[in-house]
Amino acid sequence: MLFHDAFYRFVHLEHPELVRTHLERSCLEAGVLGTILLAEEGINGMLCGSSQALQMVRDVLEADSRFSNLFYKRTECSQQVFKRLKVRVKPEIVPLGIAGIDTQNFKGTDVSPLEWRELLSRDDVIILDNRNSFEFELGHFKGAINPNVEHFRDFAAYLDAHLPEWQAQNKTVAMYCTGGIRCEKTTAWQAMRGYNILQLEGGILNYFQSIDNAEDDYDGTCFVFDAREVLDTKNQEAQIYDTDFVSNTARLFTTAREKPLIES
Repeated sequence: MLFHDAFYRFVHLEHPELVRTHLERSCLEAGVLGTILLAEEGINGMLCGSSQALQMVRDVLEADSRFSNLFYKRTECSQQVFKRLKVRVKPEIVPLGIAGIDTQNFKGTDVSPLEWRELLSRDDVIILDNRNSFEFELGHFKGAINPNVEHFRDFAAYLDAHLPEWQAQNKTVAMYCTGGIRCEKTTAWQAMRGYNILQLEGGILNYFQSIDNAEDDYDGTCFVFDAREVLDTKNQEAQIYDTDFVSNTARLFTTAREKPLIES
């Protein structure tokens, strides 16, 4: 049995290249495949391997105080879902396209899966999908708003255009993404501007893991950035049956797979 671990943390890394060398060696020794992105703003990773191999990498991460107690989203895999190991240093671990976001001192308000379920039924709450439009079309929380963007970097303009209206209506804005990282960066940006936005802790994958009957709140499947492509509400590999939809979004799927660490 193989497993998939996804994790991230916004934490200051003064010398990410030194961390890269250490983690790459550790991953090679453990025999895991996947991608880890490092930047001065933190770490974002998705790895696949046996439970023992992934634990070896976790032990290495936990030995570094900056990565201790990382929040992992683990799912089962029927086969290896990555072709290679890539450990890279990038300008950002998730690119919103806005310079100077202080993710160390600002963030939105985390909402647990149970609290999120309550929010879904409230009329005064805007449930906003912080993902790309093709991800929304594959599956989303019932009643959520589709921002109709093709890239995460386009989301900022959408929020700028609509947030003042929602604020004027005294609406509470609550957003979600696949694993939490896109929301955390977006809400940090908004917190710097004086807006408090709620975010689903651990994203869709954590909701699926925490709520037994998640299908009552969520329509469809969840796109993941590896060879499995989509998971159902039990975090199990699913299948896309709409061949026309797959054909029309083939370019977006290809782009997402080539850039696998948009989300974790």
